[in-house]
Amino acid sequence: MQGKIYLVATPIGNLEDITLRAIKILKEVDIIVAEDTRQTLKLLNHLEISKPMISFHRHSQEERKIEIIEKVKQGKNIALVSDAGTPIISDPGEEIVLKAIEEKIEIIPIPGPCALITGLIASGIDAKEFLFLGFLPLNKKTRKEKLNTIKNAKQTTIIYEAPHKLLQTLKDLQEITKERKIVLARELTKIHEEYITGTAKELADKEKEPKGEFVIIIDKNSEEEQNIFENMNLEEHYKYYENLRL
Repeated sequence: MQGKIYLVATPIGNLEDITLRAIKILKEVDIIVAEDTRQTLKLLNHLEISKPMISFHRHSQEERKIEIIEKVKQGKNIALVSDAGTPIISDPGEEIVLKAIEEKIEIIPIPGPCALITGLIASGIDAKEFLFLGFLPLNKKTRKEKLNTIKNAKQTTIIYEAPHKLLQTLKDLQEITKERKIVLARELTKIHEEYITGTAKELADKEKEPKGEFVIIIDKNSEEEQNIFENMNLEEHYKYYENLRL
């Protein structure tokens, strides 16, 4: 009988956020697949759990994915975790899940902490409908496409950002969001948790030396912004899409 893959959400900061079910599964599985085994080991030591671990990250070879799937086919139950939060979301473990589904392996989610939801619910920005874009791409063309998606979004947009890239991202957002409300949710559930609100320009002026991991929550574009786009003439629309291809 083949095993199962459990997608186990882990704390994004405060270790007390681990669920009882997550602890039970981590104790019961045969192997834990982690993005960074050193990071996961800290959590396992805290929970007094000792299990064999396999690393799977963005630079892992195809052979590693096949190795993991083969172990499940041989009857091993595996817990898949990310460094923090809910696996698969902006996480390389997605490749394992896609392959597992292809191989008709049972996938069982173990819900728990998730940075994008945690940041959103305390941001004060409309949470009824939202768009999650993960990390903005580095490639200029695809980055511009994502930024234009944010510019025209009629719902709240959420992105992740690392501290060393925050100022450039705020600069890019300043050009497209103008006076829209933005919240920087920093170091969620940790000692220095903080929510900073302002326009992209105001936030860039405040964050001269960004520290910590960020969830960025961006208010939807206003009716006025939408009208500007909707009222473009044919030539203006052409120029807009021509610039998008550059």
